[in-house]
Amino acid sequence: MQNAVKAGNAPCLGQVGYDTLSNFIATGALEDISQYADAAKDKFVPWTWQMSSVGDRVFGIPVDTGPMAMYYRTDLFKKYKISPPKTWDDFAAAAQKVHSANPSAYLTTTPQDAYDLGALTWQAGGKWFGTANDRWQVTIDNPQTSKVAQYWQGLLDKKLVTSDPMLDTAWFKKVQDGQLLSLVSAVWAAPLISKNLPELSGKWAVAPMPQWSAGQQAAGNRGGSATVVLKGCEHPKEATEFATWMSTDSDSVTNLIKNTGIYPAAKSGQQLPAVDQPSAYFGGQNIYDVFKTAAANTSTGWVWGPTMSQVQSDMKDGLKKAGAGQGTIPKTVTSVQDSTVAAMKSQGLSVGK
Repeated sequence: MQNAVKAGNAPCLGQVGYDTLSNFIATGALEDISQYADAAKDKFVPWTWQMSSVGDRVFGIPVDTGPMAMYYRTDLFKKYKISPPKTWDDFAAAAQKVHSANPSAYLTTTPQDAYDLGALTWQAGGKWFGTANDRWQVTIDNPQTSKVAQYWQGLLDKKLVTSDPMLDTAWFKKVQDGQLLSLVSAVWAAPLISKNLPELSGKWAVAPMPQWSAGQQAAGNRGGSATVVLKGCEHPKEATEFATWMSTDSDSVTNLIKNTGIYPAAKSGQQLPAVDQPSAYFGGQNIYDVFKTAAANTSTGWVWGPTMSQVQSDMKDGLKKAGAGQGTIPKTVTSVQDSTVAAMKSQGLSVGK
């Protein structure tokens, strides 16, 4: 899309993840739609509006969020006599039990990229970016991320999890063969699982994310997007009106829920019948009940930085090497902290301590 903007032939509207919105703003690829969008602000969950804005300037209309939970094979959990883990300690114990019983089976896979690790950090209460005194703050190597990194490195060292990429052809095959039992991911993973593994209908369920402390309900968020008006659009007012309609009209949002598995950013969308229906695929469970609770317990202070393409590239490369035994997850976190500060400074951005 950014290349199309530079070439002068971009469409009026595009869908951009919250994580890359800062990149688009920094390159001047988006129209400031504040004057057309401000009236719609109260229709959306506040933090999604913040994700689509910089200060008082609005650059997108929120579409969805990505509350997280744990998808798991009910038949295999029964086979290995394990229950959905309530804490991350329980999760590690379940991983040990499964792999001890069957060396070719694993509870799950390691975090694959910046968005996986970021979402787990989000749940743990950490933040990677912030701003203070007109300067960016970069804290990718914060204590919460370090805790998450050390936890997963521990599972990897004990060979209790695999490092296979999630939700690709090979992953679906291993799930089909009973070699992978669960996945901690966002609401939008549900249709990917059901469409790629139709033969496993009735053998899945969804449970809350494991917690760092028993009794908590903290959840992470992975994903979410906004509809943006690209620079050069000749009709920004009409484009904004359409984007607002798409995110708030009941028929439009219902269609998005049914076909893409989103969790709406619009307050009205979260009350639609489409998010209050049992799922035959998930054994008759209304999985949105779990995601509603997750969304209500997701902290709202997370900020994405302006160089997320670089962060994603560096983090994904480091995590891949860690999975292959050529590095570690904690060292990757430290490395990405340093490379991100350097990348931001190279772009002329002010970075504080």
